[in-house]
Amino acid sequence: MMNKILFKFLILIPILIQSPVLGQQKNRLFWDGGDWKRVNQLADGNLEVEYRIKAAYVNGVLDGRLFFYLKTWSVEQGLADSIYAETIDYLNPKELVRSLNNFYADPLMVYVPVPSALIISNMYGERIPLKIIDAYVQQTKFWINDLHLRMDEHSPAELLEEKHKKHLEKGSW
Repeated sequence: MMNKILFKFLILIPILIQSPVLGQQKNRLFWDGGDWKRVNQLADGNLEVEYRIKAAYVNGVLDGRLFFYLKTWSVEQGLADSIYAETIDYLNPKELVRSLNNFYADPLMVYVPVPSALIISNMYGERIPLKIIDAYVQQTKFWINDLHLRMDEHSPAELLEEKHKKHLEKGSW
C-alpha cells in the first residue's frame, strides 16, 4: 500500500513542480536548487520520501544520459565520447543526493541546474583541482544566465531552430 502511494506521489512530482501555483517560472528546462530544496516541502518533511524522490531524479538523469550516450555512440562513437566526456557516475546515488544537498546549501548555487550540479559534485568526489571546478561553476552560471535571457526573448522552439540552422550551416549534422 505504501509503495502505491509513493509511486503515485513520484508520478505527480513533475506536475507539481511545473505548476504555476508553486510559483514556477515560464520556460523551465532544468530543475535547479530551488526545485531540489522544494522536494522537502513536497515530502512534508518525511526524510525517507524526500530521499526517494531525489534519488529517483538522480537515477533518471543518469539513465537518460546513458540512453542518449548509447544512441549517439551507435551513430558516431567519437562524437558520443566527446559530448559525454564528463564523469557523472563516480559517486553512487546516495552520495550524489547528499552532495547535492550540500551544494545547494550555498545560496549562490541555487540557480545552477541539477545536471550541472551532478557534474560538479562528481568533480569534487574525484578530487579535481578546485581551480578547475571553480572555472566550471563560473562557466555554468554564465551559460544558464545567457540561456534564461534568450528564453525571455524567444520561445524554446525558436532557440532550438536557431541552433539547428547554425549547425546545418557548419555541416555538423
